[in-house]
Amino acid sequence: MTTELRVLEPAEWDEWYGMLELAFGGVTESPEERGLYRELTEFERSIGVWDGESCVGTAGAFSFRLSVPGGALVPAAGVTMVGVAPTHRRRGILTSMMRRQLDDVRAGGESLAVLTASEPEIYGRFGYGVTAYATRATIDTNRVRLTVPEGTDDVTLRQADPAKASGACEAVYARRVTTRPGMLARQPGWEKQALVDPVSERGGASPRMCVLAERAGEVVGYARYAIKPDWSYAGAEGVVLLKDLEALDPAAEAALWRFLCSIDLTSTVRIHSRPVDDAWQHLVSDVRRCEPTQRDALHLRLVEVGAALEARRYQAPVDVVLEVADAFCPWNEGRWRLTADATGVMCARTDEPADLALSVRELGAAYLGGVSLTSLAAAGRVRELRDGALVETSVAFGSPVAPWLPHGF
Repeated sequence: MTTELRVLEPAEWDEWYGMLELAFGGVTESPEERGLYRELTEFERSIGVWDGESCVGTAGAFSFRLSVPGGALVPAAGVTMVGVAPTHRRRGILTSMMRRQLDDVRAGGESLAVLTASEPEIYGRFGYGVTAYATRATIDTNRVRLTVPEGTDDVTLRQADPAKASGACEAVYARRVTTRPGMLARQPGWEKQALVDPVSERGGASPRMCVLAERAGEVVGYARYAIKPDWSYAGAEGVVLLKDLEALDPAAEAALWRFLCSIDLTSTVRIHSRPVDDAWQHLVSDVRRCEPTQRDALHLRLVEVGAALEARRYQAPVDVVLEVADAFCPWNEGRWRLTADATGVMCARTDEPADLALSVRELGAAYLGGVSLTSLAAAGRVRELRDGALVETSVAFGSPVAPWLPHGF
């Protein structure tokens, strides 16, 4: 039968989401998780492909505001819930959904789209570049010591119920968002994501816990974590599973890390996702024993090149003509002159000779300042057409802190 692509109706959600679960291996999520994602679903931004009465493709988007270099919060489509039925692969269904979605994002006035990828190689052909990475690590707290900054002992820690402390944690998070590119301003409802804690997903660990860092009665940081008990013949070897941590100053952050690394009956702190320049790496005595590794975290696409490049700020003055290739969104094709200094930013179409040539995928990778244009050029993905343009532009696009996505969506 001929497939039909249409906007999702609320009555279709269970079948639509069930197809998504099938595409991801057929594992059914807990009622708590399902309930949260149904609540968060933006139906007008969710589409499905139907073959007769059966849903065979899903894609959605969340309305986010993304922190970019300079501290602005830019409207961005958070692409999510993308899946194709195993029986309908290689039929152009994914391409049709990406086409419809990017057209809708453009029509809605958003200049950026972002996603996390189950398979990173999929989305490059749709113009997404890997713009932020995350570090995972395992700190051996039996052999690694922490050196903390002055003022750490002035921070007091208080155990708190995660649900009751949610408001205080969200207030800290909100103050942190604009300090690091890639962070998402949480819309109402998203605070619940950190509280969903089904027993079926704990893998033998404790319920989620929360500790607050306070100074003079003000909450200045928090960590949410769980503990997975373990024992050997030699004694306790429990694991601290860090869920998330935010702090407003170095002393508060160090106090939280010191706490996590000194919990009784544990010998390891397992970090799932932290910024690649995170402070803990400079607190520990031996980073090798923490075994840090990196992986892609956030993929970004410029939906409207001019508006997107004007939305962020630049580390240094720049005046460059970019020759942009974008086969999937041809309205971005062509030459754009980007000029930026302390007075502002302007990006407009031009007929002037190009200084750099690259695709929209490379622009997406470099957009948040964590991936340098010089490194992309070394891989042959950016071409310098005017001597000196590459270094000048790469410096301007940089960020003093690494971009990072604090949670998935």
